[in-house]
Amino acid sequence: MSPELQTGRQAPAFTLPSTSGELRLSDLLAKGKLLLAFYTEDATPLCSTEVSSFKEEFATLQELGAQVVAISADTLDSHKQFAQKLGGLPFPLASDPSLQVASLYGVADPVSKRARRAIFVIDQNGTLLHANSFYNPGNPGHYAEIFKALGLEM
Repeated sequence: MSPELQTGRQAPAFTLPSTSGELRLSDLLAKGKLLLAFYTEDATPLCSTEVSSFKEEFATLQELGAQVVAISADTLDSHKQFAQKLGGLPFPLASDPSLQVASLYGVADPVSKRARRAIFVIDQNGTLLHANSFYNPGNPGHYAEIFKALGLEM
């Protein structure tokens, strides 16, 4: 497993299939900042909470100049069912079945063959503004840190 990424470091480049086609980090950053959310598994309670929280605050995230991509090891078919169960999502779910990208970001769990819940906020230059490798969707402080990293005055 790769070491945890720290704020100020360069975000590892990636290309992944998603519910809205192939995603490349460079293409995403060309449009603005990125909130990269790793989650463990589609349709589980805590991961549903994590993904739903970004759906609920999507307008605010956009106002702060950020796009959102959520990544798990699940298949695109599973992602589509999950998004439908959540009433649709305004951002893509990317599939990382080999955990290659999760490993690059230091959040792959080789035992469960899943990614840990983790959050990375990346600026347009590819620099990590915020890194939380053990994100807890139920922790209001963890959630607030994302918006603070994106420049929201709190």
